[in-house]
Amino acid sequence: MTNQQPREQDKESLRDIHCLVVDDHYPTRDMVKAILRSAGFARIDLAENADSALSKMTDRRYGLVVCDWNMPGMKGIDLLRHVRKHIDEDVPFLMLTAEAYRANVKEAIRSGVSDYITKPFTAQTLTEKVLSLVK
Repeated sequence: MTNQQPREQDKESLRDIHCLVVDDHYPTRDMVKAILRSAGFARIDLAENADSALSKMTDRRYGLVVCDWNMPGMKGIDLLRHVRKHIDEDVPFLMLTAEAYRANVKEAIRSGVSDYITKPFTAQTLTEKVLSLVK
């Protein structure tokens, strides 16, 4: 998929999907939120760590989770495992990381990640990944 932009009719269906962005770095959270809004998502919650994310996930069912791997406290990979085991085994879960080690990618796949993006990434890459996950 190259240059995938949501059509207006697709944007209509994206507005109802609840998204959760989990990252300890505020500028990254804000950037991901802006990219998701641009793609057509309107219901976007932010969490600065895994504990906050888990709290939000007990109150709402999400249709997409975008999560950083490296965070203080519970890491993104541990949040993924917890979500898959205890909350929602099917929610599209996109992992963001600055570490592209093959072992990490394999670990994420074994843990049930839906897709994986290495930082830095472009708005186009993130948009393409999330659109492919929610369709």
